[in-house]
Amino acid sequence: MPVISSFFGIYIRMYHDDHPPPHIHVEYQGFEALVGIEGGAVLKGHLPKRAARLVSEWCGEHKNALLNNWQRAIDLQPLERIPGADYD
Repeated sequence: MPVISSFFGIYIRMYHDDHPPPHIHVEYQGFEALVGIEGGAVLKGHLPKRAARLVSEWCGEHKNALLNNWQRAIDLQPLERIPGADYD
């Protein structure tokens, strides 16, 4: 599964041809969660509060790029890297 972004030890991944609703897979220090692109809320799994807040804010700032990548994933096209919250 391609890593589309990483920041502060948080890894953001997206599967090709994944199930709705549009979401990302987040890993942070042994925690894993599915996070909705639309609202940035944890849909499944668990993240520490600070990591969840960072990911939610990042989703809001990069919503269009994430939705674009979601469509690319559905179309089985290569995904584009998205800058992290640390601007890396």
